[in-house]
Amino acid sequence: MSTEPLRFDTKIAVLLREDLETWQRLNVTAFLVSGLGTEVPEVIGEPYADADGVPYLPMFRQPVLVFEGTKETLTAAHARVLSRSLPRAVFTGDLFTTGNDRDNRAAVRAVPTDDLDLVGLAVYGPRNAVDKVLKGARMHP
Repeated sequence: MSTEPLRFDTKIAVLLREDLETWQRLNVTAFLVSGLGTEVPEVIGEPYADADGVPYLPMFRQPVLVFEGTKETLTAAHARVLSRSLPRAVFTGDLFTTGNDRDNRAAVRAVPTDDLDLVGLAVYGPRNAVDKVLKGARMHP
């Protein structure tokens, strides 16, 4: 078994608007990354099991990096992720007022792309492409 650090040629990243409350940051991050495994199954690793053989669900095979930025940074990142056609998920401010998946999707669908009140964005792709999408963002403290 190799002891070399494992490097990935891809990146999973979440960009959060800097003015979110702590509970919102956690909620938005969880919702955003939940979509990646369904559309990009290669991001999911193997199932886990403890020493007693109790099974656990598989998780991402690589770290999720969390960034933050201003509303303008998020808007620019959204435009860049769309122009690069990378797998992405969005969370808008409207979703804090809905309580179910149907209403969430309807809230996003009701707003034109350029008018979305973005509070979070998840993106997956080649490291350099994701880095370009996140230009101007900083690592979450």
